[in-house]
Amino acid sequence: MRELKMRNQTTLLYSTAGLILTLGLSYAAVPLYRAFCAATGYSGTPMTDRERYSDASRLHPTYSDPFNETKDTERIRISFSATHSDQIPWSFVPEQPEIYVLPGETALTFFKAHNYSDKDIIGIATYNVVPDRIAPYFAKIECFCFEEQKLLAGEVIDLPVFFFLDKDMLEDGETRDVKDVILNYTFFSARRNPVNGQLEPDTDLSKYRVGKDA
Repeated sequence: MRELKMRNQTTLLYSTAGLILTLGLSYAAVPLYRAFCAATGYSGTPMTDRERYSDASRLHPTYSDPFNETKDTERIRISFSATHSDQIPWSFVPEQPEIYVLPGETALTFFKAHNYSDKDIIGIATYNVVPDRIAPYFAKIECFCFEEQKLLAGEVIDLPVFFFLDKDMLEDGETRDVKDVILNYTFFSARRNPVNGQLEPDTDLSKYRVGKDA
């Protein structure tokens, strides 16, 4: 009888520990998923590796092909797209439809968000690039993604994105011929994580994906 009681207690302890671990992982899923994508370029997520752009040599335009110095490097068209969930009463648009950049050349663009409701609202944006294979070379120096943006009732704000395409893309057979890239941002209403109190997008980011590899 005593052994059965101890066995039941052990089973209960393991079950409780498993439940706590599962809950912990679920609450950590969003920041972990976000960090993983930002570090690897998974699912078209632009890189945010600060070591990459701390090297000043990477922040200069590449004018010639690394495999043929007599051939000029073609500029790459970066198109901008903006969407928002149905739950957030905002308008959200890029301020310019596209720009053309050389690998290694820094670029600055802006998105405009307008809270047209009569209430103050906090939103959080996610982002993605298409084609997926360019993501490891799309480096953002500054952007508004995954940061809470509180817009007062009727407020309009400009949101900057400062980025560059790493010149190493020219040495990768999968990306050297990419000539068109789409950068997409999507705004979601924010919810507060009940465990750590942090604000996060009110959506399941593990299911979020913009476009497919072209």
